[in-house]
Amino acid sequence: MEISATGRLEVRITAADVGKRVSVRRMNDPAVPGEKFTDTVGVLASWDAGVLRITRKDGETVRIAESSLVAGKVVPSAPARRRGPSASYAELAHVCTRAWRPVESERLGEWELRAASGFTRRANSVLPVGDPGMPLDDALEAVRRWYGARGLPAYVQTATGAEGTQELLCAELERRGWVREVTAELWIGALAPLADRAGGAGVELSRDVDEAWLARYQRKGVSEVALKVLSSGPSVWFAQVPGSGGVPAAIGRCVVDGRWASFAAVEVDPGQRRRGLATEVMAALARRALDEGASAAWLQVETENAGARALYAGMGFAAHHAYHHYREPAVGKSDR
Repeated sequence: MEISATGRLEVRITAADVGKRVSVRRMNDPAVPGEKFTDTVGVLASWDAGVLRITRKDGETVRIAESSLVAGKVVPSAPARRRGPSASYAELAHVCTRAWRPVESERLGEWELRAASGFTRRANSVLPVGDPGMPLDDALEAVRRWYGARGLPAYVQTATGAEGTQELLCAELERRGWVREVTAELWIGALAPLADRAGGAGVELSRDVDEAWLARYQRKGVSEVALKVLSSGPSVWFAQVPGSGGVPAAIGRCVVDGRWASFAAVEVDPGQRRRGLATEVMAALARRALDEGASAAWLQVETENAGARALYAGMGFAAHHAYHHYREPAVGKSDR
């Protein structure tokens, strides 16, 4: 906290600091037992009518009464990652969308509107990287019309927790009544250590997704649209470990795009887990990606999936940023 020469805590932020990363300390309600103070670090999203809105790294927006502040200051952005490959949010956002292409897309300024008949939010949401070329309210109205014309709910995919992410947009969406439905994380790591892992000899690789692979895939009843999304990307590979009854014991998907290799749909027969099959699948795919010139890897993992997080951390992956999907508000629920 900011301490003056006299040893007192001071509030050294103002409404002019909106958009900057800040650290504040507020006094808690004295009627509620517990700690006297609470500290919050994040991006100052707004300061209106005596209330500060600070969006933290995990995407949560905290509302703080100006009258409860006892200290505050602007702080530097989070230090750059020292582990694994370096990458900006913008680079990763575009690499991710190329690895999971929608069936239909359209530009709204620098934003990309994506649709695939509702198959996954990633392929049916706006990627708002850059300027939409119009005021935010007008852009969101255009988004709602575009998805409405396709019989789909409007979703906006945002990110928090890294340089250049969208804490301010998250706060503005929440202020307008958009509801955050999903939060996950994008993790990155070096590709070579994964490729060097033992195993992979029993893994079959193919350019095409077949019925056996789909039998293990968690999304049942895959449509023609879903097959197009699964097969999209610059260089797509499908992996499987043969199992009983014609259903693979494990599967995975990898897309190679320049220096990046993405991993997705890594799934293992529940009866054969903890045997290293997921590692074998990813190691085989990683070796193929290395052969195509990739050097870095990324994947997406849900925040509550403790098993997957432990697995990927052991492979050298670490979180780069969190991402969120905001759904349009019900009619009449917007703050506009």
